[in-house]
Amino acid sequence: MALQALQSSGVALRKILSHFPEELSLAFAYGSGVYRQAGPSSNQKAAMLDFVFTVDNPVAWHSKNLKKNWNHYSFLKVFGPKIITSVQNNYGAGVYYNPLITCDGRLIKYGVISTSVLIEDLLDWNNLYVAGRLQKPVKIIAMNENVALRSALDKNLRSAVTTAFLMLPESFSEEDLFLEIAGLSYSGDFRMVVGEDKAKVLNIVKPNMAHFRELYGSILQENPQVVYKIQQGRLEIDKSPEGQFTQLMTLPKSLQRQINHIMDPPGKNRDVEETLLKVAHDPDCGEVVRLGLSAIVRPSSMRQSTKGIFTAGPMKQAGNQRKKNLWAIC
Repeated sequence: MALQALQSSGVALRKILSHFPEELSLAFAYGSGVYRQAGPSSNQKAAMLDFVFTVDNPVAWHSKNLKKNWNHYSFLKVFGPKIITSVQNNYGAGVYYNPLITCDGRLIKYGVISTSVLIEDLLDWNNLYVAGRLQKPVKIIAMNENVALRSALDKNLRSAVTTAFLMLPESFSEEDLFLEIAGLSYSGDFRMVVGEDKAKVLNIVKPNMAHFRELYGSILQENPQVVYKIQQGRLEIDKSPEGQFTQLMTLPKSLQRQINHIMDPPGKNRDVEETLLKVAHDPDCGEVVRLGLSAIVRPSSMRQSTKGIFTAGPMKQAGNQRKKNLWAIC
């Protein structure tokens, strides 16, 4: 699986992980504190470390974490692990974040997500939230032998490649591809409009081209619809209606449904396959796919950011961390 190429042996990250309950199906670190970024996030030592912990039993995990790290939680902790898990699973994008925590001298935030919820997001792109994080280079700190999870991680990467292909011309560079992939989970994200650096995606990709190649190289070489000229860093894909239809039919279910909703006029009630066949012949196929992505990401990012107000707590939102804005919470 391509994702394993980026596993980290970083002692500092594992040391931070030791402060939390061990029952994790997956733990990874991501963002500018782990991978160098250009622009305003270029100072890695000053950057917050971002983590996601995937757990099979969120109630049991939060129960143990409340005993170990009571002060990490907002006022919601007084309601106990069942309410915390309910907020985690039923609101926003299925993630419960504890931000602005000092651990081993570093400022961190960590999100907790159920293994089953993550697998669904990886396969179907219900929220494209944590799945979107995992389309960019991350450092895997812990991962168990859950076959379904490993398969879903790989499928998420392949879906990202296919979706990017549909929005690109017949010939393009590796950088063009990685920019499209890195931007998938930002499509329609309101936070990109209300103050986030507009060059964010470019700042992620430019310094990390080698990591993107590690993540996607084998997938591109195995894909029968692409000619991957590795030495030149160029790719060519099949942009015929037949080729695009094949790609559209392999997209995650939520994206297919959104495309169907966009293209299906009132009263027609086309099935998804009929709609995708029509889109495959449409010169604006890529724009339709982009609109479908926005229809997933926009409400997901808004719900998750709203949830962050409650899971972070007002004290953490105030004070010296204002510059972090909503990105620090969600």
